[in-house]
Amino acid sequence: MNADGLLDLWRNALSTMVAVSAPFLIACLAVGLVVAVIQTATQLQESVLTFVPKLAATLMVLALGGHWVLDKLGKFTTEAFTAYTTPAPNAVELTPPAP
Repeated sequence: MNADGLLDLWRNALSTMVAVSAPFLIACLAVGLVVAVIQTATQLQESVLTFVPKLAATLMVLALGGHWVLDKLGKFTTEAFTAYTTPAPNAVELTPPAP
């Protein structure tokens, strides 16, 4: 694998990581904002009230989009291994001598 292939693999890894983590982060951000507004309005500052709804939102995203996440990660892993094991175009193929 040459340097360009390695950089492409690294770029694909980062973009896959962002795509897979985005639904979890967005859901937790939205839930955290709603809980913070409710806590501010009621002046109730309990740490469990921020943790449990975020955990529930994460589990909901995992239940709804878990198949997509595993599919995306599986495709990336397959592409990464096949790209690494595919010989370069200028590679010399060694064949065993004929008996």
